[in-house]
Amino acid sequence: VGPYFPSALINKHVDFFPGQSQLIGPSQPIVATVGDDVILPCHLDPAEDVGTMILEWTRPDLKPIYVHMRRAGQDLVDKHPSYKGRTSLFINELKHGNISLKLSKVKLSDGGTYHCFIPKLDKRSSVELVVGAASSPVISLSGTDSNRGAVVLECESKGWYPEPEVLWLDGEGNLLSAGPTETVRGPDDLYTVSSRVTVEKRHSNSFTSEVQRHLISNLCVVFFFHFKWRIISTQKLQEQQRRTQSLEEELQRRTQSLEQELQTKKEEVCICTFHKTFSLQPSICFQFLFKAVSMMVL
Repeated sequence: VGPYFPSALINKHVDFFPGQSQLIGPSQPIVATVGDDVILPCHLDPAEDVGTMILEWTRPDLKPIYVHMRRAGQDLVDKHPSYKGRTSLFINELKHGNISLKLSKVKLSDGGTYHCFIPKLDKRSSVELVVGAASSPVISLSGTDSNRGAVVLECESKGWYPEPEVLWLDGEGNLLSAGPTETVRGPDDLYTVSSRVTVEKRHSNSFTSEVQRHLISNLCVVFFFHFKWRIISTQKLQEQQRRTQSLEEELQRRTQSLEQELQTKKEEVCICTFHKTFSLQPSICFQFLFKAVSMMVL
């Protein structure tokens, strides 16, 4: 990431004297997403070489307050432990008065007000960093309403900060009436939100779930015919499963019936043929009869 000079910057601390450089910070908060790299802009105007000067970046709400320090042309390691290995200056830009701070792998805890300070010039400015977290929402089919020919869509999104709001829009951008948003805050302070809406097939075939918070937003678009196809497929699958189960039950009943009928026939043959001569059990009797018939055939 290269040096960054916002187009509209003003000094929040007006201590202007003719001929002196002013330390300029951004007029608006800097917004960053968790895990990203961000630049906190700060530069002298008119430009002045600060390569050999003492440079300090601090956060007054921390102890120790130092986020990044540079003295005698060297970056010092003494800083708040949560910023270890995550801060750097643009060394080649120091001669142009650019002391912007690059902060890598932004954390939720990085949000706050930062001060950049040049003791030799007695110049300071402040930068407010707003940190957010966001993720792509996922839309799924939650249910159906066959009487109305409608489907219930659910939009869920995890890993948000601050707490977002969920909006449903149709293909023309009109706001849809949805149920209340369910919000859960996890142990990591990130929010999970979910919302449901019942929609009917109209001339518009697309619906959008928008999860947003200030300058951080994500969109998820789903097309109605995708869900319609899924409904038909699900109904056919359920119908096929019911039919298969019914056939299996019918087959089992017929098998049991045939087995009982066969056993009855065995007993009847034995009793009718050998009851006067033999006193054998039906199963043994049938085996004897089968052998006798086989010998007669041969």
